[in-house]
Amino acid sequence: MARKPSKAEPKRVKASSIDPKKRVSTAPDGLYDPANPNHRWDRPLQAPGRMQVDFEERVDFRRLHEYRLARTRNSLAKSGLGALLVFDQINMRYISSTVIGEWARDKLTRWCLLTGNGDPWVWDFGSAARHHRLYAPWLPKNHCLAGLAGLRGAVSPKVGLFEQAAKEIKDILVQEGVADMPIGIDVVEPPFLFALQKLGIKVQDGQQVMLDAREIKSHDEITLLNMAASMGDGVYQDIFEMLKPGVRESEIVAHATKRFYEMGSDCVEAINAIAGERCSPHPHNFTDRLIRPGDQAYFDLIQSYMGYKTCYYRTFTVGSATAAQRDAYRKAREWMDSAIESLKPGVSTDRVVQAFPKAQEIGFESEMAAFGLNFCHGLGLGLHERPLISRLNSFKDPYELKAGMVFAVETFCPAKDGVSAARIEEEVVLTPEGAKVITLFPAQELPIANKY
Repeated sequence: MARKPSKAEPKRVKASSIDPKKRVSTAPDGLYDPANPNHRWDRPLQAPGRMQVDFEERVDFRRLHEYRLARTRNSLAKSGLGALLVFDQINMRYISSTVIGEWARDKLTRWCLLTGNGDPWVWDFGSAARHHRLYAPWLPKNHCLAGLAGLRGAVSPKVGLFEQAAKEIKDILVQEGVADMPIGIDVVEPPFLFALQKLGIKVQDGQQVMLDAREIKSHDEITLLNMAASMGDGVYQDIFEMLKPGVRESEIVAHATKRFYEMGSDCVEAINAIAGERCSPHPHNFTDRLIRPGDQAYFDLIQSYMGYKTCYYRTFTVGSATAAQRDAYRKAREWMDSAIESLKPGVSTDRVVQAFPKAQEIGFESEMAAFGLNFCHGLGLGLHERPLISRLNSFKDPYELKAGMVFAVETFCPAKDGVSAARIEEEVVLTPEGAKVITLFPAQELPIANKY
């Protein structure tokens, strides 16, 4: 007789408990796992509207919160560390699902602590901490604290704020039973590090633990990344239409920035606009240069939706294209297609990198000098996550690709005219069958804007 399906809700495991003496996880197996990415590979990748609606499921943000925290707990439990103390705003958002203005990105004045036995603790600007207590119910109210240390040296260490913050952290480590275990830190002001060490806290690298956690994207994260990419599709249509003689690079950047914010971007981090004689070597910026007939021009759109980034290059010519420009584009596209074809779960990164040209093939003396032109890099809340695949590092430290990774594939080829260059970038989701491209503005052939 067939067993009837159980109607009972699966038990939720909030934390993977660490025994400070055994240094091992004691979380039971076989229970509901909030770290399940919930991939739906049998369905098209979603790019829904930004509004939440009651008639279809879009992004489930509470499920996203649980997934990210569970991934962090699992990575921490395997690390041998007792806790993670993070100052990088990307890691802080991943763990605590809190964020304030983009201006805080480089201030090192917000931090988050997660022990293997507890819930996240957040220190923030005083009013922001009070806001979290009101609007972030997934965090215990008494875990949202006012905090300030040095603001990158603006507040002198003589005031004693570093020592005060370090003592608060040490007290929590004792309270949650991991004070005798090392903690992992991502980035930190030196006086904060010294204050922790004076209290006998052993500090190790926590950034690798966080990168391990962030490596596999959930269904909700992939949806947000795909939505961000769709915004880039629209901006490239605008760029294609306005790319004509007399328009400045900076005007295109201004228009693209405005359009992204109109579409719902929460941060336009950078837009590169490079044209004409500026194309080779690649300067990674923009100027007020006027677009001219026959220019080759390429752009990079770096922005985020709900924190999830795009890194999205496209190359155009203006009015017409030369044989040298077409040839450079064809080579860049061939390298791109070869790399994408090799991207499959189980493939090692030292195999993928063979699709990219050696530095000398594009006119550089070393792989260090050519770094960032032909490579892959992970995308998520961070612009450069795992996998990072290049000739600089992947032969020395290869690792296996996994389904659920999301990353950008970039190629660059200088033209024989010594001026022009082709730059292409596709964002891909690694499915069980291979790479699925989510950057959809046409790029198989060199686009000619406002053709004469």
